[in-house]
Parts: sequence; structure tokens; C-alpha cells
Amino acid sequence: MNVSDVICFDILVSAMKAENQSFGTDFLLVGLFQYGWTNSLLFVIIATIFTVALIGNIMLIHLIRLDTRLHTPMYFLLSQLSIIDLMYISTTVPKMAVNFLSQSKTITFMGCEIQAYVFLALGGTEALLLGFMSYDRYVAICYPLHYPILMSKKICCLMVACAWASGSINAFIHTMYVFQLPFCRSRLINHFFCEIPALMSLVCQDTSHYEYTVLLSGLIILLLPFLAILASYARVLIVVFQMSSGKGQAKAVSTCSSHLIVASLFYATTLATYTKPHSLRSPTRDKVVAVFYTIITPLLNPFIYSLRNKEVTGAMRRLKYDFRTLY
Repeated sequence: MNVSDVICFDILVSAMKAENQSFGTDFLLVGLFQYGWTNSLLFVIIATIFTVALIGNIMLIHLIRLDTRLHTPMYFLLSQLSIIDLMYISTTVPKMAVNFLSQSKTITFMGCEIQAYVFLALGGTEALLLGFMSYDRYVAICYPLHYPILMSKKICCLMVACAWASGSINAFIHTMYVFQLPFCRSRLINHFFCEIPALMSLVCQDTSHYEYTVLLSGLIILLLPFLAILASYARVLIVVFQMSSGKGQAKAVSTCSSHLIVASLFYATTLATYTKPHSLRSPTRDKVVAVFYTIITPLLNPFIYSLRNKEVTGAMRRLKYDFRTLY
């Protein structure tokens, strides 16, 4: 950053502090890194990750849609996860990437509110959906004869609808409450997107009671599904190791381990953000942790599920063969 850029930045911040803090005042995003990185290099890295994540999730969605052998409850839920990840990474990364090359790091009040709501809704939906996916594997391995009844098409649709509705309602309540609070401090958000915990540091009134509400929501939306996942897979592993078939053991462990890798990464980082008291927060650490559940998880999901799953890799080979035969 040269001298002129520093001067412009200081002028912009000073102007924002001096102006009337009205409802329509824009916010200013600090970004992922403040010093020591070349913005052009960061833009290339983030844009590449974003593109790979989009291609991976879109390919997995279309693969599940085109191959009839993947028209099962497990892959229906997996396709929903890919749809969520597509929207999830698209909510934060494009704005962050543009800010690397832009002199203006501002985001409008309404834009910040929409971004916070959509991000929170998608995050809550994914947290619940991962829990339902573990239930699917639990039923498939522990109660295979009852699987067609316990995981019927109607029940799968109800699970997905419940996840979307719960995540959206939770996000609506928190977003509406936070954005009606008085932002009487600097509008400088020390983050790369509008996230509720980062916005709370800008509020000038006491928010200690609301922090308990955020903690309660985090325990319900994040911790309970994570505990359910751990409990269900503990039961699955017991059943798996009682199997006499080595092939069945390998298949079950492969499926469950891939899910556990993604789930652990997602829940551990989100819990670290949404259940931590405001007094213990570090903006730099919070931004690094946020990278894992906003960028890394949506990037890894399609590849972990495809590369570690024989049914998905088989479907990819069949699709490739059909394409070559057609042309």
C-alpha cells in the first residue's frame, strides 16, 4: 500500500466516523489481511478456490441428478449439501475478492444485513443437514431392513424442509434484532464479511443478555447435531466391527469417515466462533477460523464425498464412458 492509498484510507475512515450514524450509513470491511500480502495475489488465490469449489459442487449435483443409481436418500441429502455450499461460498467470497482489487471496501447497510441473514441461514441449514445425513447412515448400517421405511422419500423431504425452515427462522430472528441496535461506534468491521459476532463489537449498548441468546442458539443449532453425529457414528462403528465381511467394514468406514472429517471441521470452527464470549474474542483469530467454515468446507465437501466414495467415482466413470460413446 503506497502513501496515497494510506491517506485515502484515513480520510475515508475519518469521514465515516464524522458523519451522522444514520440507518443508511455504509459499513467498511477491513478484509482478511491488512498487512504483508499483495492484493493481486490474494485475489488470484481466492478466485481460484472459489472457482474450484463451484465446479466441484456443480459437478456433484449434476452427477447425482443424471445417474439413477445415485437416486437414494443418502445422495439426495448430499445434493442438498452441495446446493447449500454453492450458495454459502457465493455469499461471502465474491465480495471479499472484489475488495482485494477495489479502493472502496464499503458495503451498504442493507447489503450487510442481507449478507448476514443469508450466511446465517445457510450455516444453520447445513449444521442441521449434516446431522440428518448422519442419521441416514446410522439407519442404513444399523437397521438396513427398516431403511426404506425410515428413510422414505417423504421423510427425506421433511428433513430437508425442516433444516431449511429452522435455519431461516433462526437467522431472521438474529438478523432483525442485531440490525435494529444502535451502531454508535465506528462503522469499521474488522472482518471480511458481515458476520453477527463481528458486528456486535460496533454496538454501543450492553449486549450481554443477547450473547446468552447467541450461545443458546449455537448449542441448539450446532452442538446438538454434532453430538448426534458423534453418537450415531459411535453406534455405527460398533455395528461395523461386529460384521464378518471385511468388504462391508471397509465400505462403511469409508463412508462414515468422510462425513466425520467434514462435520468435525465445520462444527469445531463454527462452535469456536458462536459460543465464545465477546471478551475472549480476537478479530484476527476469528477471521482465520471463519476461513475454514466459509471457504475450506465448501471446497472440500464435493471432493471428500466423491474421491472417498466408490459409488460416486463409479458414476463419474459411467458418465465419462457415456459421453465418449455419444461423441
